[in-house]
Amino acid sequence: MKNKVKVLFIIPTLLAGGAERVMSYVSQNLDKNKFYSTLVVIGFKKDNKYDIEGITVRYLNKDRVMSAVFPLMKMLRKEKPQVIISAISHLNITMGLISVFFPKVKFIGRHTIVSQDTVKLRVEKKTSAKRKVVKSFQFAYKLLDIILCQSKDMYNHMRDEYHIPQEKLRIINNPITDSFQIKPNPKLKCNIIKYITVARLKKSKGHQRILNCLSKLDYPYQYTIIGSGPEKDNIFKQAKELGIEDKISHVPYTNEVSKYLSESDFYLQASYAEGFPNCLIESCSVGTPAIAFKAPGGLDEIIEDGLNGFLVETEEQFVEKLNHKQDWYPEKIRESVFSKFNKDKIIQDYENLITSVVS
Repeated sequence: MKNKVKVLFIIPTLLAGGAERVMSYVSQNLDKNKFYSTLVVIGFKKDNKYDIEGITVRYLNKDRVMSAVFPLMKMLRKEKPQVIISAISHLNITMGLISVFFPKVKFIGRHTIVSQDTVKLRVEKKTSAKRKVVKSFQFAYKLLDIILCQSKDMYNHMRDEYHIPQEKLRIINNPITDSFQIKPNPKLKCNIIKYITVARLKKSKGHQRILNCLSKLDYPYQYTIIGSGPEKDNIFKQAKELGIEDKISHVPYTNEVSKYLSESDFYLQASYAEGFPNCLIESCSVGTPAIAFKAPGGLDEIIEDGLNGFLVETEEQFVEKLNHKQDWYPEKIRESVFSKFNKDKIIQDYENLITSVVS
């Protein structure tokens, strides 16, 4: 381990999710000749949805980040890492506060989303409670050495809305992982169009407006929803009310996302805000085009209209694109994202960042 940079990656859980996928992937793929990586999970091994190989994984077995503060500090004193990379806001805030006690360690917080609520702060009068939340967020985040943004939208939001100093902000997009390979050349076209969305079932992901749009189609289709969450009952209640329940299939969780994406004709995205949507780039990486509502969070960095999909403003435009006919070329769709977000490029970006902060 001599001369290697010692890096701790810290994540609340290894449940299925974009932040969990990226953090576990990056931690495993740093150059092992230059970096010694350890993945620290606040939660429990039994909840792990990802296979981790080639690095040490430590589980703190705590159900809340606040319960892990003292175990974390004890671990940091023992492990003496040079760099700590954390992800998800509440953990980043905690690590910002902890950083005061470890002045020699470089703390990087990977921010994960331009949330719908923070977007609203631009047009709403800030309440006293919201101002306190914003100030607490700003204070803790400014204690970090680097705030890592996933998209230009996120970078601009952190700079303009939270007044994070620009010298603390960096952008590294999410990588396309090894499991997403281009789909085979399409055979004879099926009469049934296959749509898919992979996202947690919550209001901010916008499943309801996708259902509204699909209910206006007059051709055969099948819509697969992959994900679980608190809005499940409301989503399927709406599908029943719209008379399209029989056209929808639901997969709560699968480790074969790439297979489902490859078998689909279009990926549908309706989030009101994102960080940098993994499944959108993954859909394009297998050669499946996307139709997405415009929203903060890097969508315009991914979608190139007419090449790998469409960005729309309204439900009427969404329906129009669902009815749009054109030939799609999987190789071109894949190249549109692979050239920007391939594993080698993104891992190199992380390695360069880590090297720069320790030097």
